[in-house]
Amino acid sequence: MRMPLLILAGALALAGCDSGEVPSPAERQQGEGAQAPVAADRVEMRGEGLTAGAEAFYFAAGQQEVEAALAAALGPVLRTGENPECGAGPVTFTDFAGGLTAHFQEGRLVGWNWHLPQDGDAAARGTIRLPGDVQLGSPRATLEAAPGFAKIEGSTLGEEFALGERIGGFVTGDKVEMLYAGTQCFFR
Repeated sequence: MRMPLLILAGALALAGCDSGEVPSPAERQQGEGAQAPVAADRVEMRGEGLTAGAEAFYFAAGQQEVEAALAAALGPVLRTGENPECGAGPVTFTDFAGGLTAHFQEGRLVGWNWHLPQDGDAAARGTIRLPGDVQLGSPRATLEAAPGFAKIEGSTLGEEFALGERIGGFVTGDKVEMLYAGTQCFFR
């Protein structure tokens, strides 16, 4: 009598394990929070890091991996440098075509800024974008209509703004001149 009860209990337990309506953990990760893949020659700037091609890098990612992915998407490194006097500690900078500068501390990605290219810089092979409508060169009206836009009052660096809690930037005249996230070496 015990054996048939155990078999029946086992069968009921197995039948109740998968109703077919509950997504697996892998399916849940592919839901609303997942972001679409980025083309191999595209870099998407994000408040918590960046995506270069199929690779996503959060702040704290390794410098060599980030630089290799950015070079694959945009072209070779244009310049590197270091500022030992940043308030956050020494920061190493790596410039790429298209006006992108990646910031590193102790071999880890800590920030980025996207600015107008310097005179003589090669054109980027790929594209650089932020998610949404605001991009480098966007008109002021587009910026001010963006979700999370707020002016930063009293900035000593110019007309500064925030886009939510993680991305900032500057406007000159009627256009977005720079966008940034993470650790910066601004002297205020």
